[in-house]
Amino acid sequence: MLAIATTLVLATPPATASGPVILKVAIVQQIDSMNPFLAVFQSSTEVGRLMYDYLTAYAADDQRVTEGIANRWEPSADKLTWTFTVPQGKKWSDGQPITAADVAFTYNLMLTNEVARTANGSFVSNFESVTATDDRTVVIRTKAPQVTMLALDIPIVPKHVWEKVSNIKDYANDQMPVVGSGPFVLTEHAAGQFIKLKANKDYWRGAPKYDELHFVYFQNADAAVQALAKGEVDLVNRMAPAQFDSLDGKDGVTRNRAQGRRFTELLINPGAQTKAGEPIGDGNPALKDVRVRRAIAQAIDLDALVARVSLGYAEKGSGLVPPVFGKWHWQPDDKTLRKFDPAAANAALDAAGFPRRADGTRFGLRLVGRAGRAYDEQASEYLKRSMSDIGIPLDVQLVSDNQLNEVTTAATYDLAFSGWATNVDPDFILGLHTCAQRPGADGKGGTTDAYFCDQAYDELYARQLSEFDEAKRVEIVKQMQARFYDQVPAVVLAYENALEGYRSDHFAKFTTQPAQG
Repeated sequence: MLAIATTLVLATPPATASGPVILKVAIVQQIDSMNPFLAVFQSSTEVGRLMYDYLTAYAADDQRVTEGIANRWEPSADKLTWTFTVPQGKKWSDGQPITAADVAFTYNLMLTNEVARTANGSFVSNFESVTATDDRTVVIRTKAPQVTMLALDIPIVPKHVWEKVSNIKDYANDQMPVVGSGPFVLTEHAAGQFIKLKANKDYWRGAPKYDELHFVYFQNADAAVQALAKGEVDLVNRMAPAQFDSLDGKDGVTRNRAQGRRFTELLINPGAQTKAGEPIGDGNPALKDVRVRRAIAQAIDLDALVARVSLGYAEKGSGLVPPVFGKWHWQPDDKTLRKFDPAAANAALDAAGFPRRADGTRFGLRLVGRAGRAYDEQASEYLKRSMSDIGIPLDVQLVSDNQLNEVTTAATYDLAFSGWATNVDPDFILGLHTCAQRPGADGKGGTTDAYFCDQAYDELYARQLSEFDEAKRVEIVKQMQARFYDQVPAVVLAYENALEGYRSDHFAKFTTQPAQG
């Protein structure tokens, strides 16, 4: 997620502007899907946020809940029934009115179609029913009280378009211009080259202040930053530290550094399984032993990674929620902290029944990361040295975005770099680690992060979902993060700073979200 708000605002048009005003944004991550029910890559979901509104939204200045598709909402006394009002006047980009039927159709499609739950299924898993009682009113009934009813980050789709789709799994959503409700309309997409959107002049919040938004592909962030320096693009985000530093003092470029909403992690295949408990993938069996996973984590110097790979532009990892969301963020105390200690890691591996062989090694592991991403390239070299110290040689494989996604989805990895952007409410990132988020037998129907399935964690997840006392919910959420940390299906390595830059000689100002920090 950009620290600069997704709905970018041009404060003052360029004085020399003639013809359409076009904002060009660099992109280095491939698109996994333009279908909002399937898209999980940051690149895809960012574009989706521009195309489709959610039922409610977050204000840019302080991230409070604000109007989205709905402008009013009311829970019942028992919190089992929520009534949302969709006001008159909002339209799809093809001119059709947005109604409660669109909202009900979207949620009911997810309730009845397992594939439609792929990207965001955890949001509706507790729904009992969704009904449009008239054009303006949506009634959602839940099986148990659900505290996240104002944080349902699900793109609402137009019923009159999607009711004609017979196969969600194979639907590319590429009939241009794509009908949406957001501030921009997708008009062109050439895979690996560009994505072009035009401003929705009838957008209910008001037309965007520029006419077109182009995402321009680059092979890596170095090339993107060079294009920004030359004025070939207007905005770059998720820069590497060295790239960010290279723009210091550059004429016409303004930089932005903020606490990030993302974490970078090292997945450790814990013995991946489907929802039915059938083994999937080919992870090293040694990693099923939590003692081995803990030893691997103990051999990683997180402080050194922040200093040497992130050059200080990050915070050391711990829980699943980054420090930018302060009340939800968890840090281990002295009793639970896993201190960097290679000697203790070696002893733990010996005790677990994995002694060193004559050549000094115990067993080898594959480490998969993304080619062209500076962090993966540099951190993999560091991890090779760290794992060598405990007798585990690494075979590093750096591949494309889509190849990395295929490997982690099929669980054909031992270790893998991954990362997620978190939402204002922590439910989504927590939900990725429930047993229900594992895929079906065909590899579809869920979006799991680390193939984690733990009864204690799942019980805590259900409790936090129904806890309306915020202080109590915060404590449960922290207990969940502590459990994840203890069981180590992944090591949260760092919370990266959001490092961004834009051509301030082309665009005067962008909104930051939140306004402070």
